[in-house]
Amino acid sequence: MKKALIVVDVQNDFCEGGALAVPAANSVIPYINLLMDENEYDQIVFTQDWHPKDHKSFASTNGKNVGETINLNGIPQFMWPDHCVQGTFGAEFHRDLNVSKATHIIQKGKNTEFDSYSGFQDNNHFMKTGLEDFLKYHDIQLVEIVGLALDYCVKYTCIDAVNAGFITCLHFNGTKAVNVKPENGRDAIYQMLESGVTVLG
Repeated sequence: MKKALIVVDVQNDFCEGGALAVPAANSVIPYINLLMDENEYDQIVFTQDWHPKDHKSFASTNGKNVGETINLNGIPQFMWPDHCVQGTFGAEFHRDLNVSKATHIIQKGKNTEFDSYSGFQDNNHFMKTGLEDFLKYHDIQLVEIVGLALDYCVKYTCIDAVNAGFITCLHFNGTKAVNVKPENGRDAIYQMLESGVTVLG
């Protein structure tokens, strides 16, 4: 059975000191590097948030405060600080991540009108990123997922992987949650389990 590792959004803005730092995010990087070193993956795909500077998910673009929720193209959109803007340091992969192991990079969130938590498609399910096609072209059947953040991009990437027909495993030790609310990370795990994701310790 062919398997792939999907490394979600391990970028400077989500790590310590970043614009949208995930608590303890840096602690997952050695674990992810170890996975890549010790396992024979047929593909290792990195996803990368890659927003235009005027992205509609940014509070600054809409004259809103961070933490507010607006209606964006028919669905609720949480207002984030500016982050992972194309071509900036914040959008780069963290220097401690072994980027040389990546066989493919998927950039997401490039359309100003739609946010894209999942590595597979935007939040409105209008546009796919090409990740599903890439994995199926390479006959991948099993995906293992790590990265940032557990309660947003990792959760939606895991659920979309299941829905696309992949056997899907989350490495719990390879992810951390934003936890806008304290229970968000826990609830994300429950949602993933209910969707058919296997959670590995």
